[in-house]
Amino acid sequence: MKILNYFVIVAVMLSLFSCKNSNKTKKEEANMNTNPFLSEYNTDFNLYPFDKIKTEHYIPAFKEALKKHEAEIQAIIDNKEEPNFENVIDAFDQSGYLLYDVYNCFENINSANTNDTMQNISKEMAPILTKHFDNIALNDKLFAKIKVIYDAKETLKLTEEQQTVLEEIYLDFVSGGANLKDADKERFRKINEELALLTIKFEENVLAESNSYKLVIEKKEDLDGLSEQVIAMASETAKEEGMEGKWVFTLQNASITPFLQSASNRELRKQILTAYQSRCNNGNESDNKENIKQILKLRKEKAMLLGYKNHAEFIISRNMAQTTDKVSDLLIKVWEPALESAKEEAEALQEMIKKEGKDFKLEAWDWAYYSEKLKKEKYDLNTETLKPYFELNNVKEGLFTVVNKLYGLKIQEVKNAAKYHPDVTVYQVLNADGSHVGVVYFDLYARSSKGSGAWMNAFRKQTYYKGTFIAPVISMVCNFSKPTADNPSLLTYDEVQTLYHEFGHVLHGLFSKCNYYTISGTSVARDFVELPSQILENWATHPEVLKMYAKHYKTGEVIPQEIIERLEASSKYNQGFTTVEYVSAALLDMKWHTLDNTDNIDVNKFETETLNKLGLIPQIVTRYRTSYFKHIFSGSYSAGYYAYIWAEVIEADAFQAFVEKGIFDPTTANSFRENILSKGGSIDPMKLYIKFRGAEPTIEPLLKRRGLES
Repeated sequence: MKILNYFVIVAVMLSLFSCKNSNKTKKEEANMNTNPFLSEYNTDFNLYPFDKIKTEHYIPAFKEALKKHEAEIQAIIDNKEEPNFENVIDAFDQSGYLLYDVYNCFENINSANTNDTMQNISKEMAPILTKHFDNIALNDKLFAKIKVIYDAKETLKLTEEQQTVLEEIYLDFVSGGANLKDADKERFRKINEELALLTIKFEENVLAESNSYKLVIEKKEDLDGLSEQVIAMASETAKEEGMEGKWVFTLQNASITPFLQSASNRELRKQILTAYQSRCNNGNESDNKENIKQILKLRKEKAMLLGYKNHAEFIISRNMAQTTDKVSDLLIKVWEPALESAKEEAEALQEMIKKEGKDFKLEAWDWAYYSEKLKKEKYDLNTETLKPYFELNNVKEGLFTVVNKLYGLKIQEVKNAAKYHPDVTVYQVLNADGSHVGVVYFDLYARSSKGSGAWMNAFRKQTYYKGTFIAPVISMVCNFSKPTADNPSLLTYDEVQTLYHEFGHVLHGLFSKCNYYTISGTSVARDFVELPSQILENWATHPEVLKMYAKHYKTGEVIPQEIIERLEASSKYNQGFTTVEYVSAALLDMKWHTLDNTDNIDVNKFETETLNKLGLIPQIVTRYRTSYFKHIFSGSYSAGYYAYIWAEVIEADAFQAFVEKGIFDPTTANSFRENILSKGGSIDPMKLYIKFRGAEPTIEPLLKRRGLES
């Protein structure tokens, strides 16, 4: 998942200020008058008029929005009244509404349906947004007013939500350099500007490198082991690439994953996995090693300017974990039993290779293939035999049924809504009483214009603006295989969980009932934000729920009870691999961001040495190698990739409340909605959790679920 963060906003804005000109040309005036962003949308639910928005509208809209935001900030500074919560904190929270409206639209489209023009706009705007937000964060007069309120907080009669908003805004300014000396402030600005461009370049390189590789197959025998659907999808890809009569596999997960799991040709498995793992590490124009070195150096310098030892300490100080030691302790507690389990799994796969009469050593490109074969042998299950029961539309309807039974939600397609791509479907979400909750854009199919992975983001966060309730408008993006001429989109078991995971984030955004933009929706601690997403995955695979939606796409047969039982029996299968693959990446993230010295670092050498010291076995490659680790070098999870496992500790404990009372118990569901999903970041997350559960979570449910308990 992707969440709007300071550095990305800051990363989109410098050339705007250099373009300031009070004498507009007639063409510019005409553009302003017809720019959809600068007038009423006049659409249902005030949705973006995507049928009217063109790429040339973004920069003029950004310019106007920046001017308006500047004026709003200046009005706070110029206010002659005694500073109080309303004329400083409330006014600051309300400022920038138009700017965020333009930015959120741009950023969401640039992530989900980009092109060269959008990427150029991003690079052009990066320094401008950086300068704009630094001008705010480093404004002495504005910070002085905020500090007056902050210093008097104990004497003010503030609600708990107001106290949190005040605390968050104050700490945002401190983290933004407000307490620095003038000379340090200038260096701070320069660091932000450079980081903005570097992180954008990093992500562009990953997209370019991912799209450039094609495994072209010309011989039908090289397709041995692959299902008809996977072969048909590869044939469709070949046609799109002008290679009709051949089969093309790409580095999109929907393409490479089934290939690695099922293709009998070991050499081709090696080729495609090697290409995947060497992205942006090939010494070409898309190589990210220099970007990484510069990002690490600048992050370290910035953290030290703010009084922290390193970037990890800076980031984690405002998360639930609070200290790097707590993060490391948790990761090692999970790592050690997971590594032992993974070694046992590797031995079992090697034994299977031996039974086949082969004498090669298990390698990374063999793991998925033999893991699938062993799973078939042990549980009579594999990915391809399950996929016919997970047709996308059926899975989606099952998801909608689940949230209806939990929260009474009704989900209806908005058929006349303008879309940014034909693949998108737009839904209105209503409460049981028919009242409007929000709107969700579903964008589920893989394409070259879309970033990899899956994420939720907000086109418009829930808030109050000038006394008016603003309902959320959410974006949910995945990369599932597109239907072919002969087959619908069939999901893997993991992809079903991904759909539920992202919709958990969607619910977090939809159910928000906060008075302040700063802390609404998913604006919570990084290591708390994955709780709503990960807990919903439990319903995706629950036997009661499977019977509701898992139906064979050809026969309509409900998934047989015996298959459900085999799924339950196999729930801990391969968990050593899954856990080690993830935790190794989380530990690598921490090692990068706790470095004492970032000068002249050899990226590949450091990565190899770090993973070797951890004891990572060669048959497993860390989930994200450094050169394409977007979560931490272009996303908002730097020194925070551990958040998934931290949140899973909480989530595994939280789901027990539903197990104890019934997975659709309305009282428990309502408590989770009211105490967790609706509160945003308005209250300390552990306080929220204790209100729901009655006590702090423990790690035991997570270890038990993964089969890693002693």
